Amino acid sequence: MQENKTAIIIGAGPAGLTAAYCLLKETDIKPIILEEEGFVGGISRTYEYKGNRMDLGGHRFFSKSEEVNQLWQELMPMQSAPSKDDIILNNEKPLAKEGPDPEKEDRVMLLRNRVSRIYYLHKFFDYPISLKAETFKNMGFKRTVKAGFGYVKSCLFKKEEDSLRNFYINRFGTPLYEMFFEDYTEKLWGRNPSEISADWGAQRVKGLSLFKAVMSVLSKPFKKKGSKVETSLIEQYSYPKKGPGQLWQIMADEIVKMGGSIVYNTKVEEIVTSDGKVEKVIASQNGEKAEFGADVFFSTMPVKDLVCGMGEGVPADVKHVAENLPYRDFITVGLLVNKLKIKNQTKINTVSNIVPDCWIYIQEREVKLGRLQIFNNWSPYMVKDLENTVWIGLEYFCSEGDEMWNMSDEDFIKFAINELDMIDVIDKEDVLDSVRLKVKKAYPAYFDTYSQFDTVREYLDSFENLWCIGRNGQHRYNNMDHSMLTAMEAVHAIAKGETDKSVVWNVNTEKEYHEEAKAK
Repeated sequence: MQENKTAIIIGAGPAGLTAAYCLLKETDIKPIILEEEGFVGGISRTYEYKGNRMDLGGHRFFSKSEEVNQLWQELMPMQSAPSKDDIILNNEKPLAKEGPDPEKEDRVMLLRNRVSRIYYLHKFFDYPISLKAETFKNMGFKRTVKAGFGYVKSCLFKKEEDSLRNFYINRFGTPLYEMFFEDYTEKLWGRNPSEISADWGAQRVKGLSLFKAVMSVLSKPFKKKGSKVETSLIEQYSYPKKGPGQLWQIMADEIVKMGGSIVYNTKVEEIVTSDGKVEKVIASQNGEKAEFGADVFFSTMPVKDLVCGMGEGVPADVKHVAENLPYRDFITVGLLVNKLKIKNQTKINTVSNIVPDCWIYIQEREVKLGRLQIFNNWSPYMVKDLENTVWIGLEYFCSEGDEMWNMSDEDFIKFAINELDMIDVIDKEDVLDSVRLKVKKAYPAYFDTYSQFDTVREYLDSFENLWCIGRNGQHRYNNMDHSMLTAMEAVHAIAKGETDKSVVWNVNTEKEYHEEAKAK
């Protein structure tokens, strides 16, 4: 009797977990996930600190893929009763007819309002930028006129999109690009946008332009149900009651229940290949070596590490490109404060009348802070004392080994608090508690040898039983749902006995797919 086939999956982030889950649902292949850390979810995990929960990077559960939406719904049904903050504020939201009550059950998705703004000149601007009276007032007359002429010029004279700088200028004009995109992008990547491939813009804001942002506002009263909407303009999204990590832990538990396994604290270091196939991987567990063989292999580990782990047989050009693929690392500081200094001047009601933003893009040039999250607004259950404290996350982008990365926790937290105080978001005296987290290789970057990435892709695709999935597995700055889709497509192909990897690499490359979705 022939034994069931097995799959080794490197990494228990969204892509790795989805691959295992789908294998168990669609095939007779038993998945074994090897996870370097002692937790699941990767950068999409939830970190709990003294009863307060942090979402690293901010993860909206919104997708244009019905398959992804159905999977989320399968694991965590939508709320059928109001959440804690909506009860306090007497808010009304469209609720599921049947489903869990978030006040009584934990395994529930919440429907949340998306509010994200730019903080610049110590004032708030819409994200994406919209042309309305408040924008003109905050920018001032001279900046407004300059931006208007710049936008008109960008419509008449298009630049060749050979860099991220030109990608943005073609959509917003040079003055708005310099005000609202250049500094933030440089903080994120550590490079000027003129040095970064336009692929990153196409990946994240494809289809978005100032014209479309304005038209979205102007046409909103006349839109019919079912009309199309840009990804970056969505107004509501789903969110697990206790943050994204809750969903990934539920998925991990289901995988184990169905017969899969997850091996924690296991770092894959070597990938042994022979005759166009991966034979086994060698990993370190508590200082000892362990070998794992399988019929099929999924990799979500950074491409750089995957190729370097393949040993001497890798062609020199492939090795050179892979070794020099760039990444950006990530530091977040959680601050528990009595109150915020910035005031809620919107018409949106919030608990304790704090600003309603999920996250705020910090465009102030005098600080290194890139983005600010307000966890109270992601879910009321992320905060231990919702009505008396505000739990915020300060996000910094850096490179492993640089000055920010090497600072002690105490010094970095002090530095972060001072920055937030400097731009009038908080008073440092209002800080009650703090914590710092660091994440390596959080963002695959689009410069240096990235332009030659196809060389690496072709080499990896030559191994018949190896599937590269997820953000780091494909060196692509995908959203969470796109990472899941790469896993789903790989499993679909395997279930059909196919070995063509192009369907997996094509996720999030089709213009229409990325741009448009049916409004609910």
